[in-house]
Amino acid sequence: MQFPFVASTSTSKKITLGRYRWGVLLLLLCLSLSGCAKPDSRTTFLDTKNCIECDLKGTDWSQKDLSSAKLNRADLTEANLSQTNLSGALLDSANLSGANLSKANLSGAALPGANLSGANLAGANLTKAFLRSADLSNANLSGANLSESDLSNAKMDGATLTGATFQDALLPDGSVQK
Repeated sequence: MQFPFVASTSTSKKITLGRYRWGVLLLLLCLSLSGCAKPDSRTTFLDTKNCIECDLKGTDWSQKDLSSAKLNRADLTEANLSQTNLSGALLDSANLSGANLSKANLSGAALPGANLSGANLAGANLTKAFLRSADLSNANLSGANLSESDLSNAKMDGATLTGATFQDALLPDGSVQK
């Protein structure tokens, strides 16, 4: 009686069994190495400030220094970014819907096509921010500074603008606020 995993005298069975063993060994080796698994983006993000297309929904990054961070297409839905330094950050097409960005520093940040609908940007510094085609509908921009920012083609329906500053900003309709 022969067992399927016991080598026989036949050459073809020995080759098949050898390939099977090597395949299993390679699989086990790969699983045991940490490099085979993709590291959790949340654990490396603060060190690298690089998290393109990451899922960071509902995370708390308040009062952190994320200046010049690369967060293109990241999902930051309902994230807490209050009082966070995001100056010069790249947030192209990022989803920041419902996020708390109150008193955040977004000066010089690039947010083209970003979804900021329903976000809290009260008191945020958006000086020279690039918000072309961003969705700011129903966002709270009370007391925010948007001086010299580019809001061309941005959606701002239902946004709260009480006390917001738009000096020399390029507005959604293409006009410049003086």
